[in-house]
Amino acid sequence: MPLPAFDRRRLFAATGGLGAASLLAACSDDADPVQTQPDGKPFSFLDERSGEDVKLPLVPTNVVAFTGLAAALYDYGVEVAAVFGPTTLSDGQPDLQAGRLPVEELTVLGNAWGEFDVEQYAALGPELLVSHYYEGFDLWFVPEDRLEEIESLAPGIGIEVSKPTIDQIIDRHAALAEALGADLNSEENAAAVERFGNAAGSVAAAVAEKPLKVLAVGAWPDGLYIANPPTFNVLAKSTELGVDLVVPDNPDQNNYWELLSWENVDKYDADVIFLDTRTGNLTAEQLLAEQPTWAALPAVEAGQVYGWNAEPVYSHVGGAIELERIAEGLTSGQAL
Repeated sequence: MPLPAFDRRRLFAATGGLGAASLLAACSDDADPVQTQPDGKPFSFLDERSGEDVKLPLVPTNVVAFTGLAAALYDYGVEVAAVFGPTTLSDGQPDLQAGRLPVEELTVLGNAWGEFDVEQYAALGPELLVSHYYEGFDLWFVPEDRLEEIESLAPGIGIEVSKPTIDQIIDRHAALAEALGADLNSEENAAAVERFGNAAGSVAAAVAEKPLKVLAVGAWPDGLYIANPPTFNVLAKSTELGVDLVVPDNPDQNNYWELLSWENVDKYDADVIFLDTRTGNLTAEQLLAEQPTWAALPAVEAGQVYGWNAEPVYSHVGGAIELERIAEGLTSGQAL
């Protein structure tokens, strides 16, 4: 999901993501993943960039992945050889996109946009490279000027995350995990699927009990970004479940955000505000201290500001966590 101007504007357009400051600058679940057991069969999986299957004679065991995708695989029981993309914060704590990955144990080829240690990657002897795919970009977080060189070392697979529904995207990640040896019928994975369904049910139940007007935003120094729900899969899912989300009047040309100056942040009424918590966004504490117009919003004065993640970990556990956060905010909030 994109961020402001990469020029940040182009990057924002791809990802919808204000939290992507981690691209420009350098929910936890303690359960261990189910361990996978590749069975020696041939491997085949669709690369959604080209629409063609990537085929290998055996299931690869030396896989390198974009951090967010690796986090989803980990939830299903697949561990990768190395990751690239936002993995740790400056204090060593996991980035939001790392999900439940044991970041202290990971080989990280690059932690920020433009970072990818090709020499270290080659030394790993990779068999497969997997990443997300946004329209207008190639493999997410793989430097375009070295893509050909990188893909000459191992075939790449891109999973489309900008257009499909969150259910479809999660299913694709689960399918990749299964192709790499995960047992989707394990007790842990079955419980994760049930948890996702229950989380969706909790959102629907909260809406039925107490309809509220909801605003999803990201906050940067240049202003407040109003999220356009149809272009963010977790928000689109929430709308499907009945959440009354504000739809901005004038989203940008890529249809992700409407930017409001700090003088005009009261343009839209809302009972509850969900604030993007990805790395790079201003925090609720920073906003209260630095932006009086934000502090004066009714939802802020009422303490009805909650977090959301525009780039969830696309596993059943990851999706459940995001829907649970939304359900919690709706349950706690009151009409104003």
